[in-house]
Amino acid sequence: MTTNYTAFDGTARVATGALSLVAERCKALLDDQPHASPIIYDDSTGRPVDVDYRGTTHDVLGRLPTTDTAPAPAKRGPGRPKLGVVAREVTLLPRHWEWLATQPGGASVALRRLVELASRERADSDRVREASEAVDRVMLALAGNLSGYEEASRAFHRREGDRFATLTEAWPADVRAYVRTLAGAVLSA
Repeated sequence: MTTNYTAFDGTARVATGALSLVAERCKALLDDQPHASPIIYDDSTGRPVDVDYRGTTHDVLGRLPTTDTAPAPAKRGPGRPKLGVVAREVTLLPRHWEWLATQPGGASVALRRLVELASRERADSDRVREASEAVDRVMLALAGNLSGYEEASRAFHRREGDRFATLTEAWPADVRAYVRTLAGAVLSA
């Protein structure tokens, strides 16, 4: 899945797209307007991305954070690392341990099965929660000082789409469009 990023300078959208494209546009803006202060947001999390704009555009792009970096190899310890199994401590009540002891395959197999089942069952609600948190972060950062922010936030969390649209109508066009786009995934869920 490709992650999109969106940059704002105040309430004006600078660019949307791949991180390299957005960072390049922000660098061009800063070269043209040294007092600009663009902020790049990860559309999937709503978190700002830290970009070092010093040097040339090539320098900036070379320092961009990458999500494709492989984690450092972990030191070998208990578990079955070749299979990706990691040993950790779990604290349960005695009745839970008793139940686990009666399960076919033992406690580890039963716990893995329960975790897989729970993660599948909650996948949709987890996606909606994560999208909602992204909207919260972006809305606070870009619209926290705008008229109607608190009421719009309440309407969003109550999933009152029409009221949310009405309350965000007076916001600057770029902020309004971006927040509504991010909120759409949650409000339609």
